[in-house]
Amino acid sequence: MTFLTSGNILLIGSVLLFVSIAVSKTSARFGVPTLLLFLFVGMLFGTDGFGIQFDDMRGAQFVGMIALCIILFSGGMDTKFAEIKPVLGPGLVLSTVGVLLTALFTGVFVWWLSGMSWSCVGFALLPSLLLAATMSSTDSASVFAILRSQNINLKHNLRPMLELESGSNDPMAYMLTIVLIQFIGGDVSGAGSILLTFGQQFVFGGAIGYGVGKLAVYIINKLNLDNKSLYSVFMLAVAFFTFAFTDLFKGNGYLAVYIAGMIIGNSKIANRKEVSTFFDGLTWLFQIVMFILLGLLVNPKEMLAVAPVALLIGAFMIFVGRPLSVFLSLLPFRWLTGRSRLYISWVGLRGAVPIIFATYPVVAGIEGSNQIFNIVFFITLLSLILQGTTLPFFARKLGLSAPMEKTGNDFGVELPDEIDTDLTDLTVTAEMIADGDTLKEMNLPQGSLVMIVKRGTEFLVPNGSLHLQVGDKLLLISEGEKGN
Repeated sequence: MTFLTSGNILLIGSVLLFVSIAVSKTSARFGVPTLLLFLFVGMLFGTDGFGIQFDDMRGAQFVGMIALCIILFSGGMDTKFAEIKPVLGPGLVLSTVGVLLTALFTGVFVWWLSGMSWSCVGFALLPSLLLAATMSSTDSASVFAILRSQNINLKHNLRPMLELESGSNDPMAYMLTIVLIQFIGGDVSGAGSILLTFGQQFVFGGAIGYGVGKLAVYIINKLNLDNKSLYSVFMLAVAFFTFAFTDLFKGNGYLAVYIAGMIIGNSKIANRKEVSTFFDGLTWLFQIVMFILLGLLVNPKEMLAVAPVALLIGAFMIFVGRPLSVFLSLLPFRWLTGRSRLYISWVGLRGAVPIIFATYPVVAGIEGSNQIFNIVFFITLLSLILQGTTLPFFARKLGLSAPMEKTGNDFGVELPDEIDTDLTDLTVTAEMIADGDTLKEMNLPQGSLVMIVKRGTEFLVPNGSLHLQVGDKLLLISEGEKGN
């Protein structure tokens, strides 16, 4: 087709990005998950919309793999050991046992539903479990985008627990999906082989992720590059190398990437700010691209054909399968309140990952895989709309919401990790300057110095004779904990 030229592909791609960024502005206003809007943009421009033809499952799967590597690596870098340590046990149980139970309960329900005479699907037990496995993991990106945009935090360490679960449960769902595809295709000999595959995926994934993360920290601090931008490029290469190298040893690449990101994120590294900024932008880019491609991939007419059954499966997973798996998984952790468990059950948000995993049966040629893909896509939309828009509401109703803790400062200034100092901002009040309106006359905290004064949109260099006004913001620098 002459229409599919390089120039036209770039033109259409840029238009899709522009439209996606424009519609994302409505997310915070209406409480709609931003990534859901990206899906709708893809569907709007797709086969049943403006007519863009895209049906390359392998291509979408490859883009999804790259996107997941970047998203999980970036998520690992943002996961702080100090925050997840108190909730490490329940978080890991949810990301493994919880995923397994969700897949099992939902798979059995799909199998039971397939036996109904009025049902439009007829899956045997293993394909039913495969359908459930593809959507057994949760998505963190849109969940916390909503919580942060509406300045909602969660009590009882729920937020780091849910972040840990969401960041670490994709490998389990991936392994379930791959093993079931192999089993249906006759490539797995029995239960022993399945357990061996699971063990190999976890052991090699964890070990290689940890080793590469440690090695990357050592190398990046020894590089001493003149161009700081190359540190970010190096980290991107680390993420891709970790996934590919782990896959060579039949380990779980997604688990390895997440662990490597955590090791690096919790270590002192050169040019952390530049690396974090680079990965933040890259993560958003690939999330947008991934959701748009998945939106283009689906045929809404085919999806509507399975809508009644998909609605029942989605309702079962949201109201029965996920809550049952959460409550059973968390039985050993008696310190978790009933309200906390209920909210964790509701944060079973599905995103792009289940749709990407649903492409694997299609590429493998599994019978009924197109129905599996359409059902998973429908349930993802249902979850994003129903759960994604009500997370803040339920947090408040259950008494679990708390004001967001302030991070950073209003000046956007950051210092390297190597400098043991703290940056805080302070707003001048009438009481502060009652006895004198210059810095030397103010009673500043011991050991603190004023770096910058912000007055409206103007930035002023502080000196002893500068006369302060009510409402001025001061950027203070003080010694860190090690220096005290």
